Amino acid sequence: VSQQRDELGFARLPLVTDAQGQLVRVGDVGQVERRPRPNQVAVSYQGKPAVELLLQRSATSDSLKSAAVMQDWLARTRPTLPPGVQLTVYDESWTLIQDRINLLLRNGASGLVLVVLILFLFLNGRVAFWVAIGIPTSFMLTLAVVYLIGGSINMISLFALIMALGIIVDDAIVVGEDALSHYQTGENSLQAAEGGARRMFAPVLSSSLTTIAAFIPLLVIGGIIGKILHDIPVVVICVILASLLESFLVLPGHLRHSFLHMHHAVAGPFRQRWDAGFARFRDGPFRRLVTRAVDYRWVTIACALAAMILVIGLVKGGRLGFTFFPNVEGNIITASAQFVAGTPPAQVQRYIRQVEQGLYETDQALGGGLVRAAAVFDGQAAASGGNPGQQGDQFATVQAELIPSDHRDVRNEQFLDEWHKHVATPPGLENLALTSRRGGHPGRDLEVRLAGSDTETLKQAGQALVAALQGVPGVSGIEDDMPYGPQQMVFRLTPLAESRGLTVAEVGRQLRGALDGHLAQIYNQAEEEVEVRVMLPDAERYQLAALRDFMFVLKDGTRMPLHSAIELTERRGFKAVRHADGRRAITVYADVDKAQNNANVIRAQLASKVLPELVARYGVDWSYTGRAEDQRDTLHDMGSGALVALAMIYIVLAWVFGSYGWPLVVMSIIPFGIVGAIFGHWVMGIDLTILSMFGLFGLSGIVVNDSIILVVFYKQLRTQGLSIREAVVEASCQRLRAVLLTSLTTIAGLLPLLFETSLQAQFLIPMAVSISFGLALTTFLVLLEVPVLLSGMEALKARILARWPRLAGPVVDVT
Repeated sequence: VSQQRDELGFARLPLVTDAQGQLVRVGDVGQVERRPRPNQVAVSYQGKPAVELLLQRSATSDSLKSAAVMQDWLARTRPTLPPGVQLTVYDESWTLIQDRINLLLRNGASGLVLVVLILFLFLNGRVAFWVAIGIPTSFMLTLAVVYLIGGSINMISLFALIMALGIIVDDAIVVGEDALSHYQTGENSLQAAEGGARRMFAPVLSSSLTTIAAFIPLLVIGGIIGKILHDIPVVVICVILASLLESFLVLPGHLRHSFLHMHHAVAGPFRQRWDAGFARFRDGPFRRLVTRAVDYRWVTIACALAAMILVIGLVKGGRLGFTFFPNVEGNIITASAQFVAGTPPAQVQRYIRQVEQGLYETDQALGGGLVRAAAVFDGQAAASGGNPGQQGDQFATVQAELIPSDHRDVRNEQFLDEWHKHVATPPGLENLALTSRRGGHPGRDLEVRLAGSDTETLKQAGQALVAALQGVPGVSGIEDDMPYGPQQMVFRLTPLAESRGLTVAEVGRQLRGALDGHLAQIYNQAEEEVEVRVMLPDAERYQLAALRDFMFVLKDGTRMPLHSAIELTERRGFKAVRHADGRRAITVYADVDKAQNNANVIRAQLASKVLPELVARYGVDWSYTGRAEDQRDTLHDMGSGALVALAMIYIVLAWVFGSYGWPLVVMSIIPFGIVGAIFGHWVMGIDLTILSMFGLFGLSGIVVNDSIILVVFYKQLRTQGLSIREAVVEASCQRLRAVLLTSLTTIAGLLPLLFETSLQAQFLIPMAVSISFGLALTTFLVLLEVPVLLSGMEALKARILARWPRLAGPVVDVT
């Protein structure tokens, strides 16, 4: 038995001896053949048999280094392959990583150039140089910290560094601009450099703390979104802390050195003209504008509130939608076919070859050259909604890779629609799902789970939901995770069989042995596990009529025909039955074309009409899972985080101002920043996303920075004896250059990404829009609205004290 076990060898194995002592061999009583196990997956590529090798890196390894290992293996292996065997590499995810990193590096370099140009435009050349030097210094310190805490350079961390380009220089700009102003008034180099750091320490520290306070709640967001975007708050917080160290420990020394070499020298012609022009604008039109705004404070406030009402109308009126996570368009598309259980495999294989031919016809119809590679999987359905692809003779899949999305004008949805036109619908086809893989947040756009106690009822409810979704514009790739299985025959013992000692277990054992085969032995051959199974001939196993002649063997050795032993009833079973929270459940999946519809709008429509009707008709419970569930949990975490962030910002402002009222004036600018961010999404024609929400958190901390320094200057001017009106106007004029510099550098750092056309960066653009447009609007509001609110609050305070003098506290005569 342990020797050669091929078909001939098994046929010669002795089985038993007869009465004359002659051997009866296996081949004498049965036919021995070797065949593959049933329901196996067969892969073909360009009509030839293929084997798919799936290469994956470990969670902690470097993607690009792993790709280099693969390329080296390919270079060494291809020359050693026998004739007719070739290696075709497709679906290389590492190329997307490389492209996205290069894309962000290009945008970061462009943003860095714009930031440096703005610095040299508004500041003295030497001061601008040392302020700009703080960018790579802070970056290197940040990367060192990220490395120590186990982080990595990836698309999200690179985007966070780009976003921080302008934030890095904010602290250095404030310190450098104040030191330069005092140096130009006649102070010596040491006094100007040290005085700038000393005077700006409290406001700069508080502005940095408010930005950190805005980003800290993002660290505790859970779920898949928290894991994807965790690097953004980590990198930004590290950058801000590094910038603080550089601004107060390193920059003052460089400024003093620069001032020594300047010797109050006369600036060049361009610098003189630029500074003179800026001074004329500041002391002329801008001063008059601030004065008018303060004098007509209610008109100014009304204009700001009108802008807020307009933006609220855009959102409530449906002019601006919300998409939880805008996934990046991938290059892999699939056609997954499911036939009625019991369909001959040859019929399924013929059809899937027609689907493959339709793929190439679609390619030619759309101009050609779009399909890079395509493989056919017989016996397997494509994975859906996080569930692995189901296997069986009734399933088949075509998986194709298109050229990179940035190198074609045809979008995946357009290709899939055209592909559908080139595919027929034969009898017996239960479902054909044409879908595309998307990067980013896992799962499908729509996932609706129906739960109940009866499987048949659940399936009917699922089919009704599928039919409803088929009538919704922009919805495609509709399928459920409870496919029908083969027709089943359920047996029940007759009283006669029970009286003869036949049991359900014994009936099942004998039927399984006859129809599915009896496993006699398992052995290994060349690293393959081979089963030796004894079964009836296929002609008997595949004929329903053979059951009429089937005989059960009883305990006493006698036989009983099947029709006397059991009663048979037919029903259609299921390939898989799912459970959720201890109940049977079916989940319906679908994709949504963002250009035609919105997933949140569809969910609202289903919840208002379709799903309540399913509950009333079938008695099932429903819930949104997948992305909708993640969206609910993430928005809940962000709502709680927003309250924490606002509380932390208020505490910091109350500390720096020594007042309970002035922090409210500064924080009142935050809603208007949100107005600018939402308006920016409308102008750019993009939906609000979870990245937009992240941007709003960062914007809330950034927009109060300029207000802090303006209020600090206002306090200083008030102590010098200026009236409320004169102090607020003068503070706004004196801080004009610093406010413009800090805002323009932050916007400039994000500007190249804002207009990036590559599809690989589209999901990051909403965050850049939130910060850029929100900061652009609040820049003017800081210079106009904050002085108005300060003067209004001071006027209200004066009226209150005039009416209730005791609130001012006791007056002590020290003469």
